[in-house]
Amino acid sequence: MWDERYAQEEYVYGVEPNEFFRQELLKLKPGKILLPAEGEGRNAVYAAKLGWEVYAFDSSREAIKKAEKLAVKNKVKINYQLSSFEKVKYPNDFFDLLGLFYAHSFSREENHKKLINFIKPNGTVILEGFSKKQINNNSGGPPNIELLFSEKELQNDFAPLSELKIWEEVFHLNEGEHHKGDSNVIRLIGQK
Repeated sequence: MWDERYAQEEYVYGVEPNEFFRQELLKLKPGKILLPAEGEGRNAVYAAKLGWEVYAFDSSREAIKKAEKLAVKNKVKINYQLSSFEKVKYPNDFFDLLGLFYAHSFSREENHKKLINFIKPNGTVILEGFSKKQINNNSGGPPNIELLFSEKELQNDFAPLSELKIWEEVFHLNEGEHHKGDSNVIRLIGQK
């Protein structure tokens, strides 16, 4: 499905970074960042332009091709690999920042707990995704409530983090045709 979606010439979710990510990234000192399920590279390229050493992975070859094209156009380098959450490997305590944006999966809990291991002590996690209330909207996201997030689920998944803040809000998304309109989103910031 993802290869088919990303095969079109235009950037499905646009080329501008996620707005929440943009705001939070400006508050941090650049280091090593991991962006799982990064798609067409809009967040990766933005972080690289700010001086971050960017690592990303996605299960779609088409997405990676477009991300690499976007990186060349912006004269930045990203370390992008083809992988699933289940198969991806990085050293433990390697990244200063983990950025998860609309990375919905049936293996949510396992994925989140695995990714925390890759973050250095005092490293940061920034997440934005659709909350379970999004099931009533037609502005994007999985049509299965099991794939959407609740505060309780994220609290459990990211329990090892300190200074954990999780909140829901209604936000007007404008990230291409698949993320457009008033949306129920959930946001998280935490430190390991």
